[in-house]
Amino acid sequence: MDSPQADAYLRRIGAARPATADAEALRTFQRRHLLAVPFENLSIHLGQDIVLTEEALFEKVVGGGRGGFCYELNGLFGALLRSLGFGVDLLAARVFGDGEQLGPPYDHLALRVTTADGGGPWLADVGFGRHSHYPLDYGSRAEQHEPGGVFRITEAPDGDLDVTRDGAPAYRLEQRPRALGDFEATCWWQRTSPTSLFRQSLVCSRQTETGRVTLSGRKLVLTDDEGGREERELGDGEILPAYRDDFGIALDHEPVVAPL
Repeated sequence: MDSPQADAYLRRIGAARPATADAEALRTFQRRHLLAVPFENLSIHLGQDIVLTEEALFEKVVGGGRGGFCYELNGLFGALLRSLGFGVDLLAARVFGDGEQLGPPYDHLALRVTTADGGGPWLADVGFGRHSHYPLDYGSRAEQHEPGGVFRITEAPDGDLDVTRDGAPAYRLEQRPRALGDFEATCWWQRTSPTSLFRQSLVCSRQTETGRVTLSGRKLVLTDDEGGREERELGDGEILPAYRDDFGIALDHEPVVAPL
């Protein structure tokens, strides 16, 4: 990612170029990213391809004002951080589902980040929907309290790490660095398999200053950090304005889940 692209990306998330690639800048970037760029799987239901290259992701997220899911958001966020002087490793993870069953290999992509002075590492993640607001201390095994909940990173079998939120397992993280292309096969599975949750449903979700806004199919859900929740079913004329007004996504037709 060159300097003009990095500047355009920073404008997209409403952040300034930092004087140094330090921990405070990383905290700012993660929070601003979560507030500006939605977690969404609309491309799957709009018949659009998902290409895991830096240029394609830049054109979608920055040029097109879109969001994406983990491979896209963390893949591009990692490129931004690297261009600004951070050290970045792409890490593969498997997401815990119902009954604490693990998803397939390369189910999720997260980032291990070090600062320009060698500080850290930090676990940064802008592609997991509801998760930590700020990077987590990768080396700590204590509880980490922050606005998104109480997080903990613990040792798991085979040298992996488990990331939990409020006592519930979120994902199991491998520690070996990966390349973005390593995630292509599972990205394709997420897009096409009838058993993939992304293939089965529509989601578009973004952090707000006081909570979260989510459009799940036609259900608009507003939550706040105090535990409040409002939801309502949107009518035909309300779907596209909701994508535009709540998520900054301009669409010319409503995405619909195709029959499996």
